[in-house]
Amino acid sequence: QLQASGGGLVQAGGSLRLSCAASGLTFSNYHMAWFRQAPGKEREFVAVISRSGGSTFTTDSVKGRFTISRDNAKNTVYLQMNSLKPEDTAVYYCAADREVGILAKRNRESVGKYEYWGQGTLVTVSS
Repeated sequence: QLQASGGGLVQAGGSLRLSCAASGLTFSNYHMAWFRQAPGKEREFVAVISRSGGSTFTTDSVKGRFTISRDNAKNTVYLQMNSLKPEDTAVYYCAADREVGILAKRNRESVGKYEYWGQGTLVTVSS
């Protein structure tokens, strides 16, 4: 089970940190990712982190602003979001998979490659 939290309303230029706590799985065996879905749009990839935390990938639109990290001792993955923009407004989902080939862009950014999903947390950025 994945439980996302930390969403809310923030002004443009502000920051939020999302958390996703995992239970019922061996967390350190899973690559962890964040996706987001804006109203009327498809779910899109945001960032992924490898099992050990040694590798991370982020989508171009958030590079330099968002950072993904994980604490395997706490079974938690984080998404630090800085310099937020109105276009970042979306429901943010965490996802997990043991075998997704995160080195390949088409794999790590594919919704279908992830086995487990959290319930989502809403981030609203006002202008």
